[in-house]
Amino acid sequence: MKMAHTCVRVKDLEASLKFYQEAFNFEESRRRDFPEAEFTLVYLTLPGDDYELELTYNYNHEAYDLGNGYGHIAISSDDLEALHEKHQSAGFTVTDLKGLPGTDPSYYFITDPDGYKIEVIRA
Repeated sequence: MKMAHTCVRVKDLEASLKFYQEAFNFEESRRRDFPEAEFTLVYLTLPGDDYELELTYNYNHEAYDLGNGYGHIAISSDDLEALHEKHQSAGFTVTDLKGLPGTDPSYYFITDPDGYKIEVIRA
């Protein structure tokens, strides 16, 4: 067995696609439109990785209540500091670099257009 994908529901498909493509270089791997059921699924992958992030867009849906159960997804980077600087310079909502208690900084969080948190960790 292996993980296949993670689904997040998005209010504005184009804004979400732009965010994930600009922030992390995600590529659209496939798209499934279901106009009769009023939703679209867009699957994104990172270069060299087959795990997918599924963006589910339900037509004419208001913003989603994320509740308090969702935590985050995580993406690793070989150059955490450079990616952090890129995200700050692009105007994305990011935290400062952080570390677990007693450790050097090894991660930060970035927020997507729907309020989902993505943890960026040192590879």
